[in-house]
Amino acid sequence: MPSSQRNPVTAYRRRLKRRGVVRVEVHVRKGDAALVRGVAQALSDPAREAEARAMLRERFGANKGKGFKALLAAAPLEGIDLTRERDLGRDVAL
Repeated sequence: MPSSQRNPVTAYRRRLKRRGVVRVEVHVRKGDAALVRGVAQALSDPAREAEARAMLRERFGANKGKGFKALLAAAPLEGIDLTRERDLGRDVAL
């Protein structure tokens, strides 16, 4: 990129960084591109951002950071018999 174009681009990126905006690149199917753009627009619109964030966090952010143990603890286990007979293995002649 020529230096005459580099300075305005650098300044623009610096301004975005000061505002707390980051660039994100995602790869989606062609049919989902409009949906992802709509989500990005909703998150950047001051009138809709709180509702959009709440909805996305409720649907996708709840399981973030949970491990396998927490997943098992949250599983609905009512009506499932989890007991099993004690198996001591088989007799082996040495």
